[in-house]
Amino acid sequence: MKAYWYDNLPGDQREDHDSGHPVESQYLQRLGVLYHDLPQLEDVQTLAKKRNYKNQDEITVSPEKMGDVYEDKVKMFFHEHLHEDEEIRYILDGEGFFDVRSENDAWVRIHLEKNDLIILPPGIYHRFTTDSKNYIKAMRLFKDEPKWTPLNRAEETDKNSFRQEYLKSRASGAVTVN
Repeated sequence: MKAYWYDNLPGDQREDHDSGHPVESQYLQRLGVLYHDLPQLEDVQTLAKKRNYKNQDEITVSPEKMGDVYEDKVKMFFHEHLHEDEEIRYILDGEGFFDVRSENDAWVRIHLEKNDLIILPPGIYHRFTTDSKNYIKAMRLFKDEPKWTPLNRAEETDKNSFRQEYLKSRASGAVTVN
């Protein structure tokens, strides 16, 4: 995992967009973002049990697996959104980027590769894209039935109870980082 401030320069979303200003993992934790390097699948299962993740599936994001819908899907994943559940991804193969909003509303880019596991808290604005190799395979973990409901950023989403709870927990310094 490598985290840094997104450079906001024009160009394909799948490029690095590395500003040259790194972001420490402690800062990600303050945002409620958890990272684990888990080279053994058993370690993922142990974490899943500890955090009460009951379901999982796998997704491969690539032109070969997704065909003609690949470009549209990658663009959809890159729309800024939040979820009302944790978003948990364990990278099985390939590479990609999660961008998360800082408290100043700037983007922090998180580069993930094989064996990286990331947990985004409910209510954090974020987006995802593959890297320029256009391939990532990830395990998605869920506390309940698998669902992936993005709520794109809008005025009404800013008022969402999960967004408000996230902001409140950050303001108090109590973002859960189990």
